Amino acid sequence: MTPEATAPLLLVEDDALLASTLYDALSLAGYRVDALEDGDAAFTRLATPDHGHALVLLDLNLPGRGGLEILDAMRRHDRDTPVLILTARGAIEDRVKGLDLGADDYLAKPFALDELEARVRALLRRRQHDDGTQLHVGALHFDTLTQRFTLDDVTLELPPREQRLLAYLMRHAGEPVEKAHLLEHVFAEETLGDNAIEVYIHRLRRRLADSSLTLRTVRGLGYLLESDA
Repeated sequence: MTPEATAPLLLVEDDALLASTLYDALSLAGYRVDALEDGDAAFTRLATPDHGHALVLLDLNLPGRGGLEILDAMRRHDRDTPVLILTARGAIEDRVKGLDLGADDYLAKPFALDELEARVRALLRRRQHDDGTQLHVGALHFDTLTQRFTLDDVTLELPPREQRLLAYLMRHAGEPVEKAHLLEHVFAEETLGDNAIEVYIHRLRRRLADSSLTLRTVRGLGYLLESDA
């Protein structure tokens, strides 16, 4: 498969061994990759609107300026370039802050290279089809500014938790999302169990019934939102 990026990816990671491994894996996958290991250098590169990168892989714990400060500065002028944050497993507070500041997704270390490449592909595909404020999956549309869902041109009224869950699944349409991933990304600040996720998934399935959308369970992988249209 030809990579979706035409501009180079930017890898910001200070662990030399990990950075080398990621650089080699992404290069072998066909991407052009620029690499930085210092937070100050990354801040300077990304603080300008013409940084020229298709996607940023950003470690949070960097020498010099930290990843969250870099992300905050970048999002002041660039809200479109996808950012995938790389963070230590268990650092939930940093992950939540990163997502709140505008990161598109995260990976907790250690992670499989196949998963990294899948996330990169998904984020680049999403960038091609979204204008930054509109999400589309078949006949389902979501305006991120008004927080309004429409299905077959009819407004879809959802409670807040279902709104957040469906919006996240739309951002990851076409790829399975694990239940644990939903708990960490969508409901990180709430105490919810696995059963609660299943209840919300069931409710969303009922709301999407009789449409071209399906929300199915992929055994061992998670929940998959896709359109038959």
